[in-house]
Amino acid sequence: MKIIHISDIHLTIPGEQMGGLDPHARFARALADVAQNHSDATRIIITGDLTHWGEVAAYDTLKEAIAAVDVPVRLLLGNHDNRANFLSVFPDHPVDANGYVNHAETIAGVRYIYLDTVGEQTHAGHFGADRIEWLAAELAECSRARLFLHHNPMPVGLPAEDQIALVAEDQPAFHAVLKEYADRIEYFHFGHVHTPIHGVFQGVPFASVPSTGNQSYPDLREQKWLKGGAMDPAYFVLSIDGDHTLIHQIPFAWEGEIGLYGTEWEDWAKDE
Repeated sequence: MKIIHISDIHLTIPGEQMGGLDPHARFARALADVAQNHSDATRIIITGDLTHWGEVAAYDTLKEAIAAVDVPVRLLLGNHDNRANFLSVFPDHPVDANGYVNHAETIAGVRYIYLDTVGEQTHAGHFGADRIEWLAAELAECSRARLFLHHNPMPVGLPAEDQIALVAEDQPAFHAVLKEYADRIEYFHFGHVHTPIHGVFQGVPFASVPSTGNQSYPDLREQKWLKGGAMDPAYFVLSIDGDHTLIHQIPFAWEGEIGLYGTEWEDWAKDE
């Protein structure tokens, strides 16, 4: 099974740039690349920062863009999003009993759990007791699960970015849930940090995906300032086969030369 993981598309009111780039053109190019090369995907999952300023017009554009996509799309919210404005444009989108955009579905026997980690007027993530209860209930009722969220729920070794991870007071309960259900959580996937990071936390593998816009420069020493620039964007292709997961990073906006090279020993022999 193939899952497309896209994040941090940061759509604006059409015509407005974000970070010196046209986010709509970048997103359209990513979707076109998926359509051309991965039309057999089971889902496209976009893990938040759907918009940059949470404006209704930006969500309208998103709705129009994904309406033309043949692969089913799942949407999550990020810190740049506005929950009320999102739901005004997507009124039929599932929410939990408390109104958070937490939702889930079962695909090929695996529970795909999509989390709403958004707080009010903060770039840090929030996942309090009411949301933890919902997540724990979902995990308790399944035998296999895969989590998708916007914020990194733990520090990732980037001090500046970790200022806006899941807030410290919400991390222990989230970590406890990961540890308790590590035997059934196959992976958790997030965006937010605009750079690829892979590892294992509480016994569960994880991966963060780059943005379709500007990328973070991973400075492991900088304490205050987020660093970033117009480096090549990417999305992930998750190839999932039972207990096996492969993650390919697709640099969809690369415009340089791409060569063709043989795989025989002689193909790499030094020219005399």
